[in-house]
Amino acid sequence: MLSPRDDFLSKGVREVLVMKKSIFLFAFGVGLAVSASAAGWNGYIVDQTCSSKKDMWTDSECVARCVRRGSALVLVTEDGTVYKIANQDKVTADSYGKKVTVTGKMEGDTITVDSLKM
Repeated sequence: MLSPRDDFLSKGVREVLVMKKSIFLFAFGVGLAVSASAAGWNGYIVDQTCSSKKDMWTDSECVARCVRRGSALVLVTEDGTVYKIANQDKVTADSYGKKVTVTGKMEGDTITVDSLKM
């Protein structure tokens, strides 16, 4: 037979176990979210002005010309999805109009580029 003190201790132990399990699940979920935020996307480096014109995606001279005129660089996927690039300095002129793989972090429709591979 359990005394009231033993019953109290077992409730306390149960509460601690539930708390530890909750903390573990929360930490696991945060870990998944962080690992999922660093991802990769394939597409073409194009200027914002011509991003809706599929024929222009591979025209590196046009991209360079539009960028010199102030148009921002974007990544356009095969299905036409346009992603803004937060750190434009990570994109070099040799990638203009080329199919690339961009890795980084996305927030909304904007990618912060970690690396770019052709």
